[in-house]
This record gives sequence, structure tokens and C-alpha cells, in this order.
Amino acid sequence: MAYQPLWKRSRKSPQAGLTILETVIAMMVLMISTGGLLMVGAAAIVSSENGGHLLSRATEYAQDKVEQLMSLNYTNNNADTTVFPTNTAPSATGSGLAVGGSSDPDAPVNKYVDYLDANGEFLGGGSTAPAGWFYQRVWQVEDVVAYRLKRITVTCRVRRAAGASTNRPTATVAFLKAYPF
Repeated sequence: MAYQPLWKRSRKSPQAGLTILETVIAMMVLMISTGGLLMVGAAAIVSSENGGHLLSRATEYAQDKVEQLMSLNYTNNNADTTVFPTNTAPSATGSGLAVGGSSDPDAPVNKYVDYLDANGEFLGGGSTAPAGWFYQRVWQVEDVVAYRLKRITVTCRVRRAAGASTNRPTATVAFLKAYPF
């Protein structure tokens, strides 16, 4: 093969490489698809925080309140259950296992509501929410007279959900307590 000058050797055929226009179009397609994936990823993170972390903690705190109430004697109708641990001595401010209360967090009944901070630390009870509360627990005690049972229903709701969600994670737990225990 004969010697070719450098300028002739560097010439390429029209199909040898990408033009700037092809590169820009490829980059735009890549950016649009990546943007869509990022939006899906962000939605997954928010869903995981609300449905996984916050809801499981609310369920745990509702279970804790049920266990606190289940530790009381069936006939105890005046222990202070708005403190932790429960003060089992007669109390003018407590409900014990007296029939009453509400399992609706939007309609809390005094003596049947308490509050926890974001770390699950007890902040107190009563109809006025303390500063810094993050979890609200409300409970209801009902008589199931025919079977000498008390149905205890506890609902724990998170103050605010992660992201722009308006559905706050809420967990409800119900148990039956038998007489005479």
C-alpha cells in the first residue's frame, strides 16, 4: 500500500461517527427516562416511610397501650391510665377499665387519650395535646355483657405523614379481657 498523507488518512466515511445532533437527542431521551425513574423512587421512599416505618411504630404504640390496659384488673374502674406506667391506686383523673372513651382520634375523650413524642417517649394524657406530640393514642372500653368480657380498642395516629400525603398512618388494635382477670 502506498504512502498516504495524514490529512487523507483522517478522513472517515459518513457513517463512521455520531453527529452532535444525534448525541443531543440521545442525551435528552436518557434525561427524560431518568427523571421518570427518580419520581418513582421518590414516591417509593414516601410510601415506605408512611406505610412501613410510621405505621409499624403506630401499631407498636397501640399494642403497648393495650398491654398497659390489659394489666389492670377487670373491675378496676379508676386507675390512672393516662400516665405511664399506669398508676393502679384509685385516681380521680383516671379511667381504669371503666366503660367509655372513643377509638376515633378526631373525637378524643378526656381520660381515654395520651400522647407520645417522635421517639415514643410518653408526654402525658388529657384532652389538651402537649407541645411536641407526634403520636396520639385514644382508647375505648366496651362491655360485652353476655360473655362477661370487656372489649378494649386502641387507635394510635401519627400527627403528620411524610411527603404531601394527607392520609396520616393510623393503627387500631382490639382485645378482649375476660372476667375475673
